[in-house]
Amino acid sequence: MGAINTHFVPALDGVAYGLLLFVAAAGLTLLFGIGGVLNIAHGTLFALGGYLAASVSDGSWSSAFLGLAVATVGGTLCGGLLAAGTLPLADRGHLPQALLTFGLSLVGADVLTTVYGTDEHPVVIPKSVNGTVQIFGHVYPTYRLMFIVVASVLALVGTYVLGRTRAGALLRAAADDREMVGAMGYAPWRVHAALCGAAGALAGLAGGLGAPIIGPGPDTADKVLMLSMVVIVLGRPGSVLGAFGAAIAVGEIETLGVSISSNWAPYLLFGLMAVALVVRTFRGSSAVGAGAAAGAHA
Repeated sequence: MGAINTHFVPALDGVAYGLLLFVAAAGLTLLFGIGGVLNIAHGTLFALGGYLAASVSDGSWSSAFLGLAVATVGGTLCGGLLAAGTLPLADRGHLPQALLTFGLSLVGADVLTTVYGTDEHPVVIPKSVNGTVQIFGHVYPTYRLMFIVVASVLALVGTYVLGRTRAGALLRAAADDREMVGAMGYAPWRVHAALCGAAGALAGLAGGLGAPIIGPGPDTADKVLMLSMVVIVLGRPGSVLGAFGAAIAVGEIETLGVSISSNWAPYLLFGLMAVALVVRTFRGSSAVGAGAAAGAHA
């Protein structure tokens, strides 16, 4: 019982941090798993959303909603620029995309540093959520609890849109057969642009929502990108549910894991990623071998 009390707050922090990583990584995993675009500048879009939300925050609810709107629009516009840059590289593999978006991330980081400086920017949140609440005898920040609720709703909405709507079906179809989507009357470049815009919007929104938790600063983009990549590796690219489960696992390792064993937590995170890569490689090899054997018997 004492251990539960000791680790309750870190465990709840892990849920909040994991949901933040989910919202941040959702756009990246959709863009990579469905659109086939490897966006190394994704962390920069997250940082941009955080900076924009922080720059308009004054402690009122109107400024909080304005900050989220500005962050989302800013991410969407950058996603449109990303679509224009990556469309000519759609059939050239991931290396040209990685080089292009890596260059864009360097330029974006320099621009953000020039505009906002090298210090972290505090976010002034409304007073009604800028306090603490009692949960099972533990004190917990109100904003983080509210964030858990909001991010959970976003996860449900994202799962519904991708799995149950016509727009989601179109995106999945574009990933499997671009020519078929074109034959249905949908220009593939428009689907590509919509996917990049949606991924950018998610990154910007995540940056705005997460700014009070991960204050926007010079290291924010790199940290978010690294952890988002881990989420993609642990989860299945293109799967919202896979990204959700992986993000919660990463969040718990980063908080509860550190609380239990600060020395081993970092090794556990990247150890899990290595195991996931090995298992997928083995399964891929087994599938290829089974296919070759079936062809030989035929």
